[in-house]
Amino acid sequence: MMESNKTLNWEFYLQGFQGVHNGRMIIFLFFLVMYLLALAGNTLIIAIVVTSHILHSPMYIFICNLSFVEIIFTSNIFPNLLSAVLTEDGTISVEGCFIQIFLFGCLSVTECLLLTIMSFDRYLAICIPLQYYTIMDFKLCTKLFTGAWAGGFILSMASSTLVIMLTFCGPYIIDHYFCDFLLVLKLSCFDTTVVDLETKTFSVVVVVPSLIFVCFTYFSIIKTINKIPSSTGKQKAISTCSSHLTVVSMYYGSLIAIYVAPKQEHFYNMNKTLSLLYTVVTPISNPIIYSLRNQEMKNSFAKIIRQLFSNEQNKVV
Repeated sequence: MMESNKTLNWEFYLQGFQGVHNGRMIIFLFFLVMYLLALAGNTLIIAIVVTSHILHSPMYIFICNLSFVEIIFTSNIFPNLLSAVLTEDGTISVEGCFIQIFLFGCLSVTECLLLTIMSFDRYLAICIPLQYYTIMDFKLCTKLFTGAWAGGFILSMASSTLVIMLTFCGPYIIDHYFCDFLLVLKLSCFDTTVVDLETKTFSVVVVVPSLIFVCFTYFSIIKTINKIPSSTGKQKAISTCSSHLTVVSMYYGSLIAIYVAPKQEHFYNMNKTLSLLYTVVTPISNPIIYSLRNQEMKNSFAKIIRQLFSNEQNKVV
């Protein structure tokens, strides 16, 4: 008998990575280290940007927002994943699953929009530098990153509400390490074609125009860089956008790998492995890329370390 989600007391079961009983402690430690690195790296980026006045510019404000997205993103997935690996109990409450779906969608859309905004910022800085600060002032900067968060919230709320309204029959088993939207839809008692179509439409409306816009801006940036006469000028222009281009390539590359991959049953384990690209690799890589490939960020970090070391020496004296 089918019952309403509001009255039914049940849980989902996340299968996670099956068949790894003997090596579960190694896997647990691996994911724990990855989680701590992602938290530490992105928190460090935020701390550097906030404490260093030289980094109070639109580009670094957007990087700061991106790091905040990654902190929430990993914290949405890793605690349940770590618990499931350590205790071999992958149960998650229906409320927890729906919250995970909502946050996953919200943060994914927000990150996509932020990366698009950052490509626009780099386009202004390289292609029309004399008008950069006139166009990209603090007011526009605030509107852009606020709009990215609002867009993620609204679109994810719309798709999550559609899932919450569904009725589920069981078994409530999800062959993944987090509540994947499409896999949860498969557990519904009813035909979810309309819900699936509406959600994919939302995704296409966000991802496709964003990707086209990013490609257009970088096409213009490359053309402008090629026109710069001096090699020093070219090198400086490339360094200002290389970090962002690397992150964009990783993000859209992982999305394409996941959603272009076949959806047959025997490809699910491959999809779980590919999902690690944006749930583990990207959150850890972003702070590394932005810190190691950005001279201003490295200089600001070194300055903070020197100040801390100097303060400690003064305390000892």
